[in-house]
Amino acid sequence: MFRRIEARIVSPLLGNKIDLPSYATEGSAAMDLRACLEEPVTLPPSGRILVKTGIAINMMDPSLVAIVASRSGLSLKHGIRVSQGIGVIDADYHGEIGVILSNDGTEAYTIEPGERIAQLMFQPVVQVGLSFVEKFSTETERGTGGFGSTGKS
Repeated sequence: MFRRIEARIVSPLLGNKIDLPSYATEGSAAMDLRACLEEPVTLPPSGRILVKTGIAINMMDPSLVAIVASRSGLSLKHGIRVSQGIGVIDADYHGEIGVILSNDGTEAYTIEPGERIAQLMFQPVVQVGLSFVEKFSTETERGTGGFGSTGKS
């Protein structure tokens, strides 16, 4: 059921103070990433910061991608989210995972060492080849209709 993915520790804090990512429950789709910090760091309102996680991964499979996503509770309670929406970790990247966090809240937020800051999820990848054409070979009912064009609420 599970694929085995290698994790490499790139910080001495892991194993001593910070746990490796793991699934919280049997039904969890993602595992929590933790802040690998020597000391707390404060993120001001409207600020951005790169927070290291202390781990690197080797997916060993180009048909997989790791996705870094926001934690809903952190976002709802404090306005802290993954800056770019999601982070993409390609199968051939073996460096330390860093999470860019933004503070959309009105108050400064202090990130503590070992705090759960984001989620790590693995997804299948489909690579496609694109080519230029003058016209699409098939038409659809929607066509080029964009936002709200289907008339459904």
